[in-house]
Amino acid sequence: MKYNNPVIKGFYPDPSVCKVGDTYYLVCSSMQYFPGVPLFESKDLINWNQIGHCLTRESQIQLDKVNSSGGVFAPTIRYNNGRFYMTTTNDTTRQNFYVWTDDIYGEWSEPVYVDQGGIDPDLYFENGRAFFMSNGTDDNGIGGIVQCEIDIESGSRLTPSRSIWQGTGGRFLEAPHMYNINGMYYLLAAEGGTEFGHMVTYARGDSISGPFEAYPMSPVLTNRNLGGYEIQAVGHGDLIQDNSGNWWLLHLGFRQSGQWLAYHHLGREVFLTPVTFGEDGWFTAGHDGTTITSFDSLCDVVQQEKKCFTFENTEWDADWCYLRHPHSHNYLLDANKVTLKGTEITLDQADSPTFIGIRQKDFNAVISCELSLTQGEAGITLYMDEHHHYDLALRKDTNGYKVLERLNIGDVKSIENEIDLGLNNHAKLVIQAAPDRYTFLLHADGKDIQLGTAQTKYLSSEVAGGFTGVIIGLYAYGQDALADFSDFKCEYR
Repeated sequence: MKYNNPVIKGFYPDPSVCKVGDTYYLVCSSMQYFPGVPLFESKDLINWNQIGHCLTRESQIQLDKVNSSGGVFAPTIRYNNGRFYMTTTNDTTRQNFYVWTDDIYGEWSEPVYVDQGGIDPDLYFENGRAFFMSNGTDDNGIGGIVQCEIDIESGSRLTPSRSIWQGTGGRFLEAPHMYNINGMYYLLAAEGGTEFGHMVTYARGDSISGPFEAYPMSPVLTNRNLGGYEIQAVGHGDLIQDNSGNWWLLHLGFRQSGQWLAYHHLGREVFLTPVTFGEDGWFTAGHDGTTITSFDSLCDVVQQEKKCFTFENTEWDADWCYLRHPHSHNYLLDANKVTLKGTEITLDQADSPTFIGIRQKDFNAVISCELSLTQGEAGITLYMDEHHHYDLALRKDTNGYKVLERLNIGDVKSIENEIDLGLNNHAKLVIQAAPDRYTFLLHADGKDIQLGTAQTKYLSSEVAGGFTGVIIGLYAYGQDALADFSDFKCEYR
């Protein structure tokens, strides 16, 4: 049997994985979105189900007015002595911390802070001891992968922070993970930056603190030389051994929008690549060191893929997210309807507008919903950040109601088209998504009326910057705005 990559689609970057019994658990970055750190579960490494988030309370993470692509950076999930730990960074406040739980389906603890800088923290447990790593600068001012031993109860450092590896020479050394495999310590990392030059590198040594010898054929995995290939920016991975003894890398990558269109707007996604250990103890990965669209699964696993997302078949607490900490009194979430109350906070501000969104998971889709409005403005937004989003909206003005298409690209904000509805305060909004273009429509009288189109590349990281991907958001704006959304559907083709 074969499986297709990515195994988790859409904006779910920086995956980390652990195994407890026959079940795998995976976490990803969430940046400025809340709840923080999406949490997934799988029995086979191929089919993943989101079971919640690790950061579900405002007291666990400070997101107030953080800029897009700030907030929660790369997490690590580990399991030790019956307890799960998730460690991550709030890049905005420059704080490393971890939370824990004894019930993977329950609430996680309040943060335990670690006095070591850098980002992309890792936890490693051995013989009753806990080691903390991050990429940054040690107590002597030496950069690299920095390690200390901590008291796992308090987060206090028990040893000085010391730089233990400086990588293989690639820029932006990051994403450290430590493993003890067959008596050797393996230190996995990423280099090259989380763009087209991204790569996975590693080293090994006899001691947890080094010295470490770099893999002589480094990088072990990269797609940086596959020009025109859909999958790019392969890197930032975590090793895992399955129940049959096979090794795998779960790592990020992105799909560019066309063979020669070097843009990506779906965000960094989760890919699965096989790993093979040689007799000399070094391991190789993928297809000649690259990640491809499909691999042999090594077992009789049928890959399932959900193609249609609605209010009824999604979970508000798992599939949907808010911009920063939401003002909960502005949201009424029912099984088949959402009522949003607007405020004076707009989508153009690094704040918390009335917004609830679901990640765009593939290039080709039809997005639609029914919308009724009393005052103000409400609609669907294709949201990359506060400076880059496309809005299809219903708005009330002094003469009645209008449907409008608005494009927000950096400093250029333009209403491209409007359709006058008179006193009709109800509209069915439709967006057709393709790899290179979105089309905005009003469905009325049994037909689709096109307002206009816009290129996807202006919502890409290559244009907008940052580390996120397009979120399909429902929003309301205006102090007296009250909007009812129903019959939401995002169907992938």
